[in-house]
Amino acid sequence: MDKSPGWLRAVQIGLGIIVVILSIYALAYPAAAFVSLVLILGIILLIVGIEKIISGIFLPIKGRGASIGLGILVLIFAGLVIAFPGFATWIITVFIGIALLFGGAASIAEGFSGKESGWKRAFLIGVGALLIIIGIIVLVSPVFGAAFAGIVVAIGLLIAGIQIIVAGTTGRRLNLPTTDTLTGKK
Repeated sequence: MDKSPGWLRAVQIGLGIIVVILSIYALAYPAAAFVSLVLILGIILLIVGIEKIISGIFLPIKGRGASIGLGILVLIFAGLVIAFPGFATWIITVFIGIALLFGGAASIAEGFSGKESGWKRAFLIGVGALLIIIGIIVLVSPVFGAAFAGIVVAIGLLIAGIQIIVAGTTGRRLNLPTTDTLTGKK
C-alpha cells in the first residue's frame, strides 16, 4: 500500500490537532460543549427543514404535501432548539436519563433471567445497577447529565483526533477491527 501524498498528510495532521484541541476544550467544559452540540444540531435541522420544503415545492415527488408539512415541522422544532438551546439540552438530557433507567432495568432483568450464570450474571446485574444509578443522577441533576454527555462526546472526539494525526504521520489509514474482521467475513 502506498503512502498518502504529503499535502494530504499535512492536512490530516492539522485537522487532527484541531480535533484534539477542541476535544480538550470539551473535556474542560463538557456541559457547554453539549449545549453547543445541541445548538449545532438545531442549525443542521434548520437546513434539513428548508431542503424538505424546497424539495416538496420544486421537485416532482410523491407526497409533496407531506414533504412540505414535515419540513415546516422540522423548521419549527429547529427554531425552538436554536432559540432555547438550554431547554433543548435539558429535554435531551432527560431522555438520556430515562434511556439509562430502561437500559439498566433491561440489563438487570437479563441477569436475573437465569440464562446466564456466574460472572456474566453478576456483570449484567452490576452494569444494570450502575446504569440505573447514573440515570437517576442524570434525572435529578440535568447539568450533570449534560456534562456526562459532553464528556462522552469529548472522549470520542479525542480518540478520533488522535487517529487522524496517526494516519497523517504514518501516511496510512489505521486498520481498526470491523465487524467483518471480527466475524471472519471477507
